[in-house]
Parts: sequence; C-alpha cells; structure tokens
Amino acid sequence: MEAGPRDTERDAGHEAGRLSPDGPDELAVTPEVEVELRPARRLRIWQLAPIVILAAVGSLMFAFPLAFEVGEGGAVVAMLGLLISGCAAGWGMMAARRVGHTWPGLPPREAGERPDWRVVALYVVAGAALVALAVWRVDRLR
Repeated sequence: MEAGPRDTERDAGHEAGRLSPDGPDELAVTPEVEVELRPARRLRIWQLAPIVILAAVGSLMFAFPLAFEVGEGGAVVAMLGLLISGCAAGWGMMAARRVGHTWPGLPPREAGERPDWRVVALYVVAGAALVALAVWRVDRLR
C-alpha cells in the first residue's frame, strides 16, 4: 500500500459519520448515558494486609499447639491465637461493612429492610458451633 491522499469517493459510502454543512445528522445522534464517576468502593491492599497478617499469625498460634500438643503452655498459646484470629475476623468484618459489603443473605444497610430471622439464626448457630469446637479442643489439651 502506498501512502497518499484519502480516497474520498470510497469514504463517501459511510453515511453514519458524515457531517452536513450545518453539523451532524439528526439520525446519527446517540442518546446520553449516565455513568457513575466515583470508583466502586472496595477494600484496598493497605486495609487487607494487616487483617490477613493478624489472621495468619493467630491461626498458626492456634493450630500448632493443638496439632503438636506442646507441654503446659500449649492451651494458653492456643487460646491467645484464637483471640487474635477472632480480632482479625472482627476487624475484617468492620472494614468490609465500611465499604458496603454485607453477609450473604442479609440486606444492605441502605435498603431499610429487616434481615430474615432464619439467616441470622443460621449465622449464630454456625458461629456458636465454631467457638464450641475451638474451646473443646483447647480444653482437651489440659
């Protein structure tokens, strides 16, 4: 292909982009679309990093004494790890709530709806079962 002036006769076949002497054709005008300019609210890495690090350290402190049954201090270290893991989970839930995330099955805060009692009961039972299993396992170390 050679570089040269445009073939105006060939381009004349495109009717959509043509301009009339007084401006664009009326048929070529597209409707306006509203676009949200603010970025979506999501957790940033500087918010997630301390939560993930605390959760990892806490779960390791909880898991190692339980797995290897380390002497007399194992139960104390395991309970401290459980406490740190719980704090990291609470911190993560609060950070997620601040950016607008909700638990599955629960309505958003702005919706003004009441949550279904069955979903809340399911979360309470699951949380109580996890706490009971953790306390039972730590108690078995003694």
